[in-house]
Amino acid sequence: MESIFHEKQEGSLCAQHCLNNLLQGEYFSPVELSSIAHQLDEEERMRMAEGGVTSEDYRTFLQQPSGNMDDSGFFSIQVISNALKVWGLELILFNSPEYQRLRIDPINERSFICNYKEHWFTVRKLGKQWFNLNSLLTGPELISDTYLALFLAQLQQEGYSIFVVKGDLPDCEADQLLQMIRVQQMHRPKLIGEELAQEKEQSVQKTDLEQTLEANEGSGVLDEEEEDLQRALALSRQQIDMEDEEADLRRAIQLSMQGSSRNAPQDVPQTSGTQLTSEELRKRREAYFEKQQQQQQQQQRQQQNPPGQLPHPRETPTTSSGALGRDPGDMSEEDMLQAAVTMSLETVRNNFITEEKK
Repeated sequence: MESIFHEKQEGSLCAQHCLNNLLQGEYFSPVELSSIAHQLDEEERMRMAEGGVTSEDYRTFLQQPSGNMDDSGFFSIQVISNALKVWGLELILFNSPEYQRLRIDPINERSFICNYKEHWFTVRKLGKQWFNLNSLLTGPELISDTYLALFLAQLQQEGYSIFVVKGDLPDCEADQLLQMIRVQQMHRPKLIGEELAQEKEQSVQKTDLEQTLEANEGSGVLDEEEEDLQRALALSRQQIDMEDEEADLRRAIQLSMQGSSRNAPQDVPQTSGTQLTSEELRKRREAYFEKQQQQQQQQQRQQQNPPGQLPHPRETPTTSSGALGRDPGDMSEEDMLQAAVTMSLETVRNNFITEEKK
């Protein structure tokens, strides 16, 4: 659709864009349209003067601004109609009952001019296809034949005045080219305001992203944050593992205390709860190890000294377990915990065997 002439909106010159898009070329400028407007103003002044230059109506007319143009660039339907007369074209109100009684299918016309609240735009047939040449759009909008009548009806419902352009339009390159081919439009054009707003938003987002990248460039902020996150996750996993190991160790110690309480001496102080303090646990381990050591020493003496023999004064009793053969006071906390865990497993296993035998 590059061959289609399409003037985009500038200021309030929609009447100029409407005419040029209709005629498919730069046929009119604001100066030429202003000249037509001034000529119409002069003709109206002369008609009012026929009633007397001293009349109240005439003085009121002179005080009023022009009804054919204003400083913003707006031009009236009279200016547009007179501009088209130069090309032998005239306008007929499509909304009028007279034209509607003709029951002419819009598809059989060649072009329309639409107006609503001082905005003008053209709908024209080029070749065998219809196009909305609204100057507020970023480009021509293809309108199918089946959609044309619905499109015009929608404009009427929105309050638009629609004029049918009667007469032979000047030849143009787009009309000749589109007589031979048909075009397809994958994406409909947007309103100029929407496109500008979207471009501005994309520009702001791009600027923010560039500023962020520039601020982080060379500083390694993103890498440091990622490394901090990795370290935090590693510490969290280590903490979980330590808590799991501590919980397992506490359960093993409790099992050892519960399993050995059946054989514990009566003089060992007992607690009513299963949760032992560190001091109670230490005292219980020392008492248990001391009792075990005494039993081992007694067995050693009985094996080495049959009845009637005295033990050698320099012999030192030994045990088969290095941990039990040591003085509990010399054992470290870790050794005592390890020994407790080992004995707990043996006690639980023996209890299971005893239960099975029963």
